[in-house]
Amino acid sequence: MKAKKNVIIIGAAGRDFHNFNTYYRNNEEYNVVAFTAAQIPDIDGRKYPKELSGELYPEGIPIFKEEELESLIKRYDVDECVFAYSDVHYTKVMQMGARVNSAGANFKLLGLKDTQLKSSKPVISVCATRTGTGKSQTSRKVVETLLNEGLNVVVIRHPMPYGDLVAQRVQRFGTIEDLKKHNCTIEEMEEYEPHVERGNIIYAGVDYEAILNEAENDPDGCDVILWDGGNNDFSFYETDLAITVLDPHRAGHELEYYPGEVSLRTADVTIINKIDSAKKENIETVEENIKAVAPNSTIIKAESEVTIDHPELVKDKRVLIVEDGPTLTHGEMKIGAGTVAAERLGVKEIIDPKPYAVGTLIDTFKQYPHLDHVLPAMGYGEEQLKDLEATINQSDADVVIIGTPIDLNRVINIEKSSARVFYNLNEVTIPNLNSILSEFISEKGLK
Repeated sequence: MKAKKNVIIIGAAGRDFHNFNTYYRNNEEYNVVAFTAAQIPDIDGRKYPKELSGELYPEGIPIFKEEELESLIKRYDVDECVFAYSDVHYTKVMQMGARVNSAGANFKLLGLKDTQLKSSKPVISVCATRTGTGKSQTSRKVVETLLNEGLNVVVIRHPMPYGDLVAQRVQRFGTIEDLKKHNCTIEEMEEYEPHVERGNIIYAGVDYEAILNEAENDPDGCDVILWDGGNNDFSFYETDLAITVLDPHRAGHELEYYPGEVSLRTADVTIINKIDSAKKENIETVEENIKAVAPNSTIIKAESEVTIDHPELVKDKRVLIVEDGPTLTHGEMKIGAGTVAAERLGVKEIIDPKPYAVGTLIDTFKQYPHLDHVLPAMGYGEEQLKDLEATINQSDADVVIIGTPIDLNRVINIEKSSARVFYNLNEVTIPNLNSILSEFISEKGLK
């Protein structure tokens, strides 16, 4: 019998590293021989560095392509494979389990008990059942409500560490300049910038125990930690108030995607967002599913209010719409806020970007064939940014509608006129976040 179990962690540069840090890093019963990487380009072929992997891994841990999984199981005599990334259909999860089992290893999913860290501060989490439900606007609403009560809120964002992992161990963002200092991708800026613009502090990185310690002792003060989730993953921290956002445009997905159903089943508050643009029967389906698996959660119905800064530029014009990348790609949405704004404002035509796509964006459209008449803002690296810029500029659109959470003009050179879309959460039922957070503040003795 082997002294240690050999383990592969199947991930996408986020939950996989967290599971390692919290459960495996100092656990002498296991030997993590490799990570595999998916979803995010250019993260395979690297190592989880020795500076982060601890004394048991003085050489670090190699990262391979997920396609190599079966051969890696054989090569390293692997006993267990741990699935550790998010927004994946149950069919894909179990197909992965079949791949692992047929290669001879056990298939494993780690839960809350072994991966959640305890904070010394009250924690509110904002999670979701799919990418692109409206987590960010919900997080902003929670932060603004708490700030108006005079509380210092520190946001901790789900990881997006696609660069130098040692340098990204703990990242603090307090200014726009910090985004440049940390060489953030478009995806990172889309999540961090809206918080920074509102004057609150946000942390992210790789080592979420170290991040939590820094956040709890932030020099600007910390009364409450807000966990701002990524994709449909569950919180890395034990949570005092769990908020989960659902999308009736993808009714039924809340019971079909991992680990979104975990986020739903553990929710204290469930928000059915986008009811202003979703079908009535889809809203009813989502509400029925909430009542079936999270019957004790408080249900809030909300609109995703869409506004545009220069409506006069787009009316009766031929427009190219650029939307949030992850929402369209592994979130599987066909439209975003930019499309909603375009349809409401009466544009002349929505341009199909595919004929103008260059480089990596050609591959993106092949990989995600559901994308039609919308351009995902892919920007994980310099090459993708250049391809995005070239695709936009060589299109024959009159105007570009920017439906991403950041102003793309700040990171690429858009030669055409552009209008930027904004979206905010507007609860239309009672109780709402104001009343729920007021009760939370009272219960925790924060005022």
